[in-house]
This record gives sequence, structure tokens and C-alpha cells, in this order.
Amino acid sequence: MTGMPRRSLRAAARDDEGSTLPLVIFYGFLALALVLIVAAASSLYLERKRLFTLADDAALVGAESFELDSVAVTGHGPRPVLRPEQVRTAVTGYLAGNPTGAESGEFEGLVVERATTVDGASATVTVSAVWHPPVLTVFVPEGMRIDATAVARSVFG
Repeated sequence: MTGMPRRSLRAAARDDEGSTLPLVIFYGFLALALVLIVAAASSLYLERKRLFTLADDAALVGAESFELDSVAVTGHGPRPVLRPEQVRTAVTGYLAGNPTGAESGEFEGLVVERATTVDGASATVTVSAVWHPPVLTVFVPEGMRIDATAVARSVFG
């Protein structure tokens, strides 16, 4: 380095030709990765909301599955009494006939994990389905099972 004149070292230090290309490539890759991750997270969030809406509808159907002869009169007025087998039958029947249910294929691998009543007054429904990201990348899983639980109570107003 002692053989090079001082002037050429300064000129070489100021010459930045080609140094922006690696930065552009890196930030382009980073931006693309960020867009794909945000798209996958948004898709997962929306699918979970749709699944929760289906579970909520199914829980409401299960809460209304009582028969009139099973209504008990209490000090607070008439109260319906739910039975687990009635709730399960009503929920599976609803999902089988629902255009967004198990038969339509809108939710891949839709399964009723739980449809019962714990206290005899409310229906608890848990459904699950398989979610896949809109674009397969190395940053997000290929697919995963998501679930949603909803509780509905039937009362006489």
C-alpha cells in the first residue's frame, strides 16, 4: 500500500459504484418477505373469524335445540333444559345443511370437536378446520389446524 499514491486511495474510497445493488436486493427481499408474512397472518385471522362465526351460529342452533316439554318452571320464570345429545344432533344437522358447513368444502377438514351442554342452559360448540396460507413460503407453515369455540344460552325473554 505504500507504493500507491495517496490520491488514488482517496479516489477509491469515494468510489461507491456497485455498492447500492446489494442493498437494493436485500431490502427488496426483506420487503417481499414482510408482505408474504402479513398476507399469511391476515389470511389466518380472517379464516379464524369465519370459523368463529360458524361456531357461533352452530352454538345458537344448539342452544335452541330443547323441546317444549323439557322447559322447567323456576322461581325466575321458565328455563329451557338442554341435553347433550340434543345439542350434538342439532349442531351436526345444522352443519350438514349449512352452505358453509362440512359438505360444501369451504372449510377444509371441518370437524365438530365438541357440541354439548355443561350446565343444561347453554350450548358449547368447538369446531376446527385446516388453514393453508395463500402463498407457500419458507416463512410460514404449510397449513395448520385452527379451532373456534362459542357458547350460546337459551332464555325466554
